[in-house]
Amino acid sequence: MCLHGSVRGGYFPIAMPGQFLDLDPDNQHAPARGHLLVSEPYLTDPYFRRTVVLLCEHNEEGSFGFVLNRHMDLAVNDLMENMPPIGSQVGIGGPVESGSLFYIHTLGQRIEGSQEVVDGVFMGGDYDQLRGVLEADARLTRHVRFFVGYSGWSKDQLEMELSEKSWLVARGSKERIMDIKNSDLWGTTLRGMGRSFAPLANFPEDPSLN
Repeated sequence: MCLHGSVRGGYFPIAMPGQFLDLDPDNQHAPARGHLLVSEPYLTDPYFRRTVVLLCEHNEEGSFGFVLNRHMDLAVNDLMENMPPIGSQVGIGGPVESGSLFYIHTLGQRIEGSQEVVDGVFMGGDYDQLRGVLEADARLTRHVRFFVGYSGWSKDQLEMELSEKSWLVARGSKERIMDIKNSDLWGTTLRGMGRSFAPLANFPEDPSLN
């Protein structure tokens, strides 16, 4: 993926004369499995603008994860004929392998082959077991998130984008990752990163109109 920010570092004036918003606060976290990538407020790429990405892997070969706050107007039953009628919303995980379905969940002890990403959140695992668990108790649907496609970075690509100020890095948690009802995950995550980052959540979508 190619990401380009229209504003780089420095300061951006806000409402009161003489006050300034620091657009380049010190990021304390490095990318790692289970961390969140939070797009910088001035990232203009239409696909990743104001997104939060769960990193499921990050190593010397590259990185991949799922966008947590982009969704389709389809339920998983519309995509998978053999899935019980659970009606779960499907996220748009990224532009890579957009014809494939992926899932994360908190049912790691019940789904063989699932891999823990962070804090009780697991990725993948035996699909037939997952389907069986959901058929047995549809209430467990709230413990699963489905995605079409994923977001991927080749070797050193993510580091380059971080150096270009395209992303901030935050710690991930089960509560934030699995909260599908949060309509402002991007802003909530920025505010949760501390006082230096919270004002970025109020950055105007079109700075020229400020």
